[in-house]
Amino acid sequence: MRSGHMRFVPIKSIENQGFLMLHRARGLLVRQRTMTACAIRAHFAEFGIVVGQGRQRVDGLVDLLDDDDMTLPAHARIALAVLVNQLKELDRQVEAIERELAQIQRVNPMAKLLSSIPGIGPITATALAATVPDATMFRSGREFAAWLGLTPKQNSTGGKDRLGRITKQGDSYLRHLLVIGARNVVRYPKARSRVGGGWIEALLERRRPLVVAIAVANKLARIVWAMMITGEFYRPKLAA
Repeated sequence: MRSGHMRFVPIKSIENQGFLMLHRARGLLVRQRTMTACAIRAHFAEFGIVVGQGRQRVDGLVDLLDDDDMTLPAHARIALAVLVNQLKELDRQVEAIERELAQIQRVNPMAKLLSSIPGIGPITATALAATVPDATMFRSGREFAAWLGLTPKQNSTGGKDRLGRITKQGDSYLRHLLVIGARNVVRYPKARSRVGGGWIEALLERRRPLVVAIAVANKLARIVWAMMITGEFYRPKLAA
């Protein structure tokens, strides 16, 4: 059987499985919260009260529900009140899980190590620590980034290298978290300087911010692999 090139995922410990269950539960609750917030915004729009996208704008609509001067049918108020209560309960549940993940990050050595990287907080750090218990299964940081689907597809022919979009293969949840962290790095100059602001600034002059964020996420993935292998904390001056 030809399987020498295949990479097998190591069996996760019961503890790591528990970490990941927290992440999966949080992901489900966040999706439900987004759906509920969108429903509230859409229902208000049916009565001519239109706001843009974003959670802060939805919170403004929630405050309007307590305004007795606003003309809304009684049945509409009842329906919206149910959705608002559900939104607040989902907020409470998500915050409870995030507090637990933050507690895990403080006591888990690998999660604490990875949290020293700009753009990686307790949620991403605990997800990485639980999903990748043994980083030596990857031969390099590039291989780890490719496993996450953060490397571009190669369409090369006739001696010309053409790079396309990222493959989006591998663990979509980890990729999503790394891209979110990378977007924060790109957005804030202080964080950019800690990851190597020069090349990020140069990329921003030629590419859209989202494209630059993907490149930064690729770099963060390589940094994560290197730190998992060496066990050393992140040192900004080496990344510049």
